[in-house]
Amino acid sequence: MFTSLSDRLAATFKTLRGKGKLSESDVNKTVRDIRMALLEADVALPVVKDFTSAVRERALGAEVSEALNPAQQVIKIVNEELVDILGQHTRPLRLAKTAPTVIMLAGLQGSGKTTLAGKLAKWFKDQGDTPLLVAADLQRPNAVTQLEVVGQRAGVPVFAPEQGNVGGHDAVGATGEGTRSFGDPVEVAEDGIQHAISKLYNVVIVDTAGRLAVDEVLMEQAAEIKDAIEPDEVLFVIDAMIGQAAVETAVAFQEGIDFSGVVLTKLDGDARGGAALSVAKITGRPIMFASTGEGLADFEIFHPDRMASRILDMGDLLTLIEQAERAFDKQQAAEMERKFLAAEDFTFDDFLQQMAAIKRMGSLKSMLKMMPGMNQIRDQLDAFDDREFDRIEAMIRSMTPFERNHPKQINGSRRARIAAGSGVSVTEVNELLTRFREAQKMMKALAKGGSIPGMPGMPGLPGAGKRGRPAPQRRKGKSGNPAKRAEQERSAAAAAAGRAPAGSAFGVGAPGTTDPYASLDPSKLPKGFEKFLGR
Repeated sequence: MFTSLSDRLAATFKTLRGKGKLSESDVNKTVRDIRMALLEADVALPVVKDFTSAVRERALGAEVSEALNPAQQVIKIVNEELVDILGQHTRPLRLAKTAPTVIMLAGLQGSGKTTLAGKLAKWFKDQGDTPLLVAADLQRPNAVTQLEVVGQRAGVPVFAPEQGNVGGHDAVGATGEGTRSFGDPVEVAEDGIQHAISKLYNVVIVDTAGRLAVDEVLMEQAAEIKDAIEPDEVLFVIDAMIGQAAVETAVAFQEGIDFSGVVLTKLDGDARGGAALSVAKITGRPIMFASTGEGLADFEIFHPDRMASRILDMGDLLTLIEQAERAFDKQQAAEMERKFLAAEDFTFDDFLQQMAAIKRMGSLKSMLKMMPGMNQIRDQLDAFDDREFDRIEAMIRSMTPFERNHPKQINGSRRARIAAGSGVSVTEVNELLTRFREAQKMMKALAKGGSIPGMPGMPGLPGAGKRGRPAPQRRKGKSGNPAKRAEQERSAAAAAAGRAPAGSAFGVGAPGTTDPYASLDPSKLPKGFEKFLGR
């Protein structure tokens, strides 16, 4: 989504690196480049003006002129100002004191409200809540059917007493000549709340109708639903790909229904992302969630600071860690840790478990893009095919349980059978087995305190052997020159005479005694030092 903006900002900051001091002309050029980058990203003009003026004022101040690294200080300023226009803080949902919590979704048609309703319901369900979807969009063709399908995929019940528009004809929400009525959405929303109370659902998500453009009928209907159900949150769902029109649409909805939060959809698209950088600043309402794909799991809480880090190619490791914690089973992780420390063989069954956990986290490509500096290898990431995991999984599942746990026993005939069963060539099976053996060797080397090529050893791990110890120093050989050899022997004898006896911490001790401090005169030591001698 922010590819072009990230590239422009990266090029701008590159020119600053290496400069020990920034002049006013350097700052002006940087601010001008940032302004052009934001305008090309479809950020609203008022937001661009406020952003660049704040950056310029701070960049010309003492925090940059007195900094040891002015370029990094400017990047820090830009990051903080990005966080500011994105909403500064993460704002959680307001939950009702008395269940159910009612959430109303509003937005233009095609913005992804219905899909977002399913994602939000699944998000609540995963946290242990009992959500209910209410189909109050009776005007868009087959909207109720779509919500029922989404609810089934999410495993969440749908309250849909009216089937709405199933004939493919649009409706304007009023009866009369030339119009059609498919039910009363206000009544459906009210009945949905009562149904939730009677069935003890603690969250209600009301999907309302949208239009291809902002109109009075839509606003009136949305306002009537809001007044009837008194929602705890009104979320404005906006397509992040609509560019400059995002501001006009957001302002119209704010005046019409006064929403409490924003949800950005289609953040995985290739648009320039100006909506995300404009809506929060213009409306004063926080961006609360982001939808990043078609899958129900492609949904996340919006963190302004993390999004700013992504834009500046600083990664988003916190979100990556949170996704991993949700995806990986604690018992499986503990078993893998035990195997690693015990230097046991990593099997194909273990590999299948890890692959399943990674799939639960989402697209590997999107996860890699959360790592710092990944924009520099964007072309390689874009060329990566997530379906490679499917081919590997097919090969592993074509193996017998014995073969998965004893890959060394997979001979030529077994490889041919595995290739035929998974629809790949024998060469691909050979490559998988080769890479797997290398992975096993690497894990064993790490567990033993060894190292992988190009990396230092890891002393201190259980079972650390010689690889984890420092190399012993070589003894200096005796010289062939008689004079030098005699000198070496005298030096060795003198060193042996002054060497500390066993157990002596100070290199002294009386001959014939085990007390290393027998020859010490306490009166000659500093005052108070005798207490350390244990006497």
